[in-house]
Amino acid sequence: MDSEKDLFALMQEAVLNLKPKEVVVLCEEAIKRGVPADEALEKGLAKGMRLVGERFAAKVYFVPEVLLAAKAMYAGFDVLKEHLPKKAKRRGRVALGVVQGDIHDIGKNIVKVMAEAEGFEVIDLGRNVPIEQFVNAVKDGVQVLGMSALMTTTMGNMARVIEALKRAGLRERVKIAVGGAPVNRVFAERIGADGYAPDAASAVGEIRRLIG
Repeated sequence: MDSEKDLFALMQEAVLNLKPKEVVVLCEEAIKRGVPADEALEKGLAKGMRLVGERFAAKVYFVPEVLLAAKAMYAGFDVLKEHLPKKAKRRGRVALGVVQGDIHDIGKNIVKVMAEAEGFEVIDLGRNVPIEQFVNAVKDGVQVLGMSALMTTTMGNMARVIEALKRAGLRERVKIAVGGAPVNRVFAERIGADGYAPDAASAVGEIRRLIG
């Protein structure tokens, strides 16, 4: 490889081809050459994950491929993180969680990986998250609260979180995005959410739009 541009392209390909060992070697080479770690992260690994997201949206890749690509990206991130500039600013703070009663978190995990690759700080609230925990995340200053559900029996808890935020006087402090298999835009608007994403690939774009 002759240039940083080539190195970044190889990183993207290694993420896209789900090869963590190659990603590690390329990241180590970047550090050895004196390539700024934040540039390697943004132009190599994150760009690779964005390409993965495009393939996921186009139904070329599916959940297993996305999770393996995330594993490859994080392998490289482990190499780069010690060299990242301490003053590097995140694009915004986001909390993600699966609502109470629901333990299906693959979609939420994919959104987390893609959002982090885009430069957002993500607080992962986990799955089966009690209403109070969502409220506390808003008290802690997140800018976007993302909630997901995979079952019709649990999606009503999204509305309960929003009502709890209103009662606590916190609703205006946060943008709320919802998603998950049984959720649609009509439901999102009915419960008073600010955004809706039909799948993990579009969720990051929605977060970006809401933070502005």
